[in-house]
Amino acid sequence: MLMNEWNWDDALDVRYEEGREEGLERGLEQGMVITARNALAKGIPVETIQEITGLGIDAIRNLGSGV
Repeated sequence: MLMNEWNWDDALDVRYEEGREEGLERGLEQGMVITARNALAKGIPVETIQEITGLGIDAIRNLGSGV
């Protein structure tokens, strides 16, 4: 059986890094949504927007209802 000493600094560092990664992922997704909205407003086909952003076709179409 392994005995490890609990280290708060290490635990906080790990949690900080996890939070940072989650924030980056959310930011990238929000950026793709903004890009998709802008592309829809310019009349770019949904399929092309999907290829560029990686968002789902239905999600992109739902964005179009708010334009």
